[in-house]
Amino acid sequence: MADGQVVKRAKFKSSVKDPGVPGVLKMMREKFVFMPNDPRSSSRLNVEFRLIKGHKFTKEGSSKQALLNLTQDQGGNFIFEFDNFSDRDACREFVATAIAISGESGRAGSERSAVPLHDEQLSTAEMERRIKLLQEDSELQKLHKQFVIGGVLSEAEFWATRKKLLDVTANRKSKQRVGLKSDMIFNVKPSSDGQSNRVTFNLTPEIIHQIFAEKPAVRQAYLRFVPKKMTERDFWTKYWRAEYLHSTKNIVAAAAEAAEDEELAVFLKQDDILASEARRKIRRVDPTLDMEADEGDDYTHLPDHGLPRDSGKDVMEPQYELYRRSFSQDLNRHAAVVLEGRAIDMELGDTRSVAEALARSNQVELANEASDSNVSQERLDRISRLAEIEDLQAPRDPPVAPLCIKDPREYFDSQQANAVKTLGDTLAGTKQMKRSMNTHEAYGSLRELISEIKAVGLSDPVVKPEVALKVLGGLTQNISSTKYHFGKNPHESVLDRLPSMTKEELLHHWTSIQELLKHFWSSYPITTTYLHTKVNKLKDAMSQIYPKLQEIKESVQSDFRHQVSLLVQPMLQALDAAFAHYDADLQKRSAKSGEKPNGFV
Repeated sequence: MADGQVVKRAKFKSSVKDPGVPGVLKMMREKFVFMPNDPRSSSRLNVEFRLIKGHKFTKEGSSKQALLNLTQDQGGNFIFEFDNFSDRDACREFVATAIAISGESGRAGSERSAVPLHDEQLSTAEMERRIKLLQEDSELQKLHKQFVIGGVLSEAEFWATRKKLLDVTANRKSKQRVGLKSDMIFNVKPSSDGQSNRVTFNLTPEIIHQIFAEKPAVRQAYLRFVPKKMTERDFWTKYWRAEYLHSTKNIVAAAAEAAEDEELAVFLKQDDILASEARRKIRRVDPTLDMEADEGDDYTHLPDHGLPRDSGKDVMEPQYELYRRSFSQDLNRHAAVVLEGRAIDMELGDTRSVAEALARSNQVELANEASDSNVSQERLDRISRLAEIEDLQAPRDPPVAPLCIKDPREYFDSQQANAVKTLGDTLAGTKQMKRSMNTHEAYGSLRELISEIKAVGLSDPVVKPEVALKVLGGLTQNISSTKYHFGKNPHESVLDRLPSMTKEELLHHWTSIQELLKHFWSSYPITTTYLHTKVNKLKDAMSQIYPKLQEIKESVQSDFRHQVSLLVQPMLQALDAAFAHYDADLQKRSAKSGEKPNGFV
C-alpha cells in the first residue's frame, strides 16, 4: 500500500465458475477501479465504497482460488480472483478499512429505515388513493385481505412495495392538463339593461387567464396598477373601453382618448412585450429558411389577403401608427397561445396570483434563453457552412487519436500471451501445456488424448442420464395426455381448459407467492429483530401454500393432472429456493465459527 491505495493484478468474474477477465485492480480510499488488459473489453468498473455493504473471501488452501467477493448494498456483487493469497489479503484488509470509513453513515441510515412504521400517519388523499386502488383491482383486494387482515404483513409493508402505483394514481390528474379555449376574447358578449348605454361584461377566471396569456402588456399593467392606482373593477372597465375603441376602427378617437388617460393608453398602444418576443423568435428561425412570400403563395401576395378594403384609409399619419392593430395580429397571437397550452398549473381563482405566475414563467423562459450562449454561435456556424464553397474547403474527416506504441514487440507479445493464458484457463485440469509444438508432437499429443478418453472416459458427459430420463418421461406424459385434446382450439391454453374455479385458484396462488417472495427476498440480509420476525411470518405463510397446491393437483381430473403439475412446478421451485435460502442463512448465523458451505467467511 502506497499513498493510500492498492494496485494488484486480478481477474474480474461474473460468477465463481466464470474464467474471468484479466486486468488491473486499483483500490483507493473512496472507490475501486478495474481496468481490463483488453482495451476493447466492456468489463470496466468504477465503484464507490459507499455502495459496498460487505465482503467475503475464500480460505487459504491448495485447491482453492484466491477470491474476494464485494457485495453491493442494492444487490449484486463484484468477484475478483488474484494470483496468490497474499495479494488477495492485502486488498481484503484495504476493503475492510474503506467500508468502515465510508459506510458507517450508510449502514446507520439503513438500520433506521429497517424499522417499521407502526404509527403510520396518512393524509386523507393518501387514504382515498389506497381505497380507490382496492376498489378498482379485485386481485389486489384479495391480497390485502389475505396478508394484511390475516396478520402476515402490516399496512405499511403492503403499500411500501406499491409506492409507484400510488404515485401514478396521484399524478394521473396532473398529467392531463386542460388547454385554453379556442374562442377568441372578442367573442365575449356583453349584457345590456336596455335602458341605458351601459354594458356589462361577465369575466370568468378562464377569460382573465386567457387575456393575461395573450397580452403580456395587460398582465404587466395589472401588476403595476392594481391595487395601488385603481381597483380591479376600474382596471377591467378601462380594458374593455379600449377593446371597444379598437372594434370601432376609429384610430383617431382612440389616440385622442389615450392622450387624455395615461392608464387607458396602455391598452390602446401596441404591445411592446409581444414585439420583443416576436423578434426573439425570428432570431431562432433557421437562417436558411426563405420567409419572403411570392406569388406562388396563393392569395397571400394580394393586398389584405384578397379582402376588399377602402384604399383611402391607407394614408395614416405617423402619430396614429402606434394605435393601429389588425385582426390578423390578434388571430395569430391567439393561435400561438392556444397551441402552447397553459404555461402554469394552478387554480385560477386569484387574479393577482395568476398574473404573478405567468410573469415568473416568462422570466424563467428569458433566463433560459440568456443562459444558452451556444444558440447564437450555432446559428452563425450554420450560416457559414451553407455559405461556404465546397470546392475550396478542406475535407472534414472525423477526429481520430493516433495510436502510439513505443515498443511494438512488447505490445503484440503481451496480447498473444494474454490470449493464450485465457484459453488455457478455460481448459479442464491443471496439466502443464506446451505452448509451441511441431506437427509430429501435435499428432502424438492428439493420439494420447484419444487413448486417455477411451480408457477413462469423459469427466463430464454431454448429457447427464438422469436429466435425459426426466425430460423423456415428461415429454412422453405430455404427448399421451394431449392426445385427448387433439382437434380442439389450438389457441386455447392449458388454463382455459381447466375448470374456472381451478383456474382462479391457481392464478391467485401464483400472485400470493409473488407477493410473499417479494417481501421475503427484500428482508435480507437480516440485521434487526423486526426483519427476523417478518421473515418468520412470511415463511409460515409460504409453508401453508404447499398443501393447497397439492390439493389442487389431486382434485382435477386425471386428463388434466399433468398440465396442472407443469403449472404448479414453477411455484414449488420458487418456494423451495426461498426455504433453501432461509435454512442456509439460519445455519450460517447459528454457526459461531468454521468454514461456511459456500466457501466464504
